[in-house]
Amino acid sequence: MTRDRKSIASEIKELTDKINYHNYRYYVLDSPEVTDAEFDRLFDQLLKLEEQNPDLRLPDSPTQRVGAPPSAKFEQVRHSVPMLSLNKVASDSEFADFIRRVDADLEGDREATEYVTEPKLDGLAVEIVYRNGVLDIASTRGDGFTGEVITDNVRTIRNIPLRLMTDSPPALLEVRGEVVITKSEFAKLNRAREKNEEDVFANPRNAAAGSLRQLDPKVTASRPLVMFAYAIGLVEGKSFATHSETLDYLREVGFTVSEQIRTNTEPAGITGEYNTFLDSRISLPFDVDGMVIKVNSYRQQQKLGELSRSPRWAVAWKFPPEQATTVVENIEVQVGRTGILTPVAHLKPVRVGGVEVKRASLHNEDELKRKDIRIGDTVVVQRAGDVIPEVVEPVSDKRTGDEQQFEMPRKCPVCDSPVSKDPDGVYVRCNNLHCPAQVAERIFHFASKAGVDIDGIGMKLVEQMVNLELIEDAADLYYLTMEKLSRMERMGEKLAENILTSIEQSKNPDLPHLINALGIRNVGEHLASVLAQHFSTLDNFRESTAEELSGIDEVGPIVAESIRSYFDSEETRLFLEKLRDAGMAFPVEESETGPKPLDGQSIVITGTLENYSRSQAKKILEGLGAKVVSSVSKKTNAVLVGANPGSKYNKATELGIRIINENDFVELAGGK
Repeated sequence: MTRDRKSIASEIKELTDKINYHNYRYYVLDSPEVTDAEFDRLFDQLLKLEEQNPDLRLPDSPTQRVGAPPSAKFEQVRHSVPMLSLNKVASDSEFADFIRRVDADLEGDREATEYVTEPKLDGLAVEIVYRNGVLDIASTRGDGFTGEVITDNVRTIRNIPLRLMTDSPPALLEVRGEVVITKSEFAKLNRAREKNEEDVFANPRNAAAGSLRQLDPKVTASRPLVMFAYAIGLVEGKSFATHSETLDYLREVGFTVSEQIRTNTEPAGITGEYNTFLDSRISLPFDVDGMVIKVNSYRQQQKLGELSRSPRWAVAWKFPPEQATTVVENIEVQVGRTGILTPVAHLKPVRVGGVEVKRASLHNEDELKRKDIRIGDTVVVQRAGDVIPEVVEPVSDKRTGDEQQFEMPRKCPVCDSPVSKDPDGVYVRCNNLHCPAQVAERIFHFASKAGVDIDGIGMKLVEQMVNLELIEDAADLYYLTMEKLSRMERMGEKLAENILTSIEQSKNPDLPHLINALGIRNVGEHLASVLAQHFSTLDNFRESTAEELSGIDEVGPIVAESIRSYFDSEETRLFLEKLRDAGMAFPVEESETGPKPLDGQSIVITGTLENYSRSQAKKILEGLGAKVVSSVSKKTNAVLVGANPGSKYNKATELGIRIINENDFVELAGGK
């Protein structure tokens, strides 16, 4: 007897809901209600029905957790609310300063300040967007403003709900969390890799990040990833008054939330929580590198506002770095893309914070002499921020007299050109722009994710290309062919095809990434974005005068001189021509045109706005030409005032400064 499609669809829906529920019981609550055999029977039943009726498969079907077909490259998506980084404190006194700043900014507020403390998990931050309760798109944090789309990979993580567990989901919910691998699962994963003669992962964070950024979701599905939800972005159709209320809701709708989260109103209680975290750090099932402290009230968060890349209402209290002792076996010099010579200590391998450390930067000649690090020294090493290895100090009482002091070379160790010390600076620099080490570093920087993002172009590959004279600068990457790549070691046809495809795909960068890729001295990622916004096109930027450049916020005379020196070079002119001839698109940065009513004005925001967050108001004001500043002075042109304004409003009225209320602001913003 042939079944009607309505009954099949109904059974698929019932099985989907049932399996998702049992997944939640098993992976989130760790309290299964059915045996593995019963679960497998239900899963196979659903899989069979979906194979026979693929058009009836639901978007939250658990069968989709096994992974989609591999992707050629990750797409990018803009976060609707920036995923800001946190300011850090590292001592009782720095924490006390944070509390004092919050108290001062909330002086006279109608309610006491409550704080939430939670572990600072050491994994990869993600954002997952749910529309009408169903997982729609997932992305990495990226640079905080733009992330990589990893939806198919996130679907494979078993403790992430494909559909929110509620009958009345909000129309939109953006959930933020940290994807990690527990210490025990990490150990199992590495044992399995050793057995299969594969390279082991350095630490759980690297394993989690690498697993989540696989182009093949089936690889991600095979890794023991879990996500801890810790915040939300935009939400439509539901409102929350506090951060702790949000976390409770996330638990209710199916997310795993850390059990170590506490609320506190007293600084002494927060300090106690920090010490508890620190004492239990080793016994926790996952890696943590500190404790996050957040103001609980969203109203108070808005009142406190944000800095350019971090909120004023939260801070990360970092754990002191783990340390170990080892021996400096040698000191060698590394040459960077701007010619800076950096002494690097080669260490007897030692494990620090779960990672084997073999090398550590000694930064510069002055730092090397200040610390008095010698070849043969027993030294204390740590991972700064639990990430970058550094030599803290020598253990002087272990010296035998055989240790050798290190002197910086007078010639470049790579090209043998004379070196010189920067005037009034600390850096020793090779002045030969054609030094192979500088060339390789510049090309690698151009191709990096912070540049035009050519997937698969690593430093070793670049060095080999330079040594074989396949390329002399980054523009030459766009003239590589299968024939040229075949001359390289271990370069199979498939790998060569992938590299050429990635190079072709990189021809359409946005303007901030293209400017950063050029590697202009003193111009980093943030300043590249500022310059892109100001000039809109690369041609406008390259034709700017030193005077025009110096008039831009964050660009002083030294930076302006660096920019002009770069663009005045004949070598740069030829390089840009070669890029253009190769098909590189010189993009236009979109910016609002037309009259800007607040052009050049300094404006302060105070109080709570009813229709805008502090960051939204700031963005609109900047789009209207204003510069948003944090304090009121005689130079302030206007103050945007919301409900419950503080002392800034009083000072503005005393000075006779223009007051903009929210109705005025809505009119100025044109209804945005």
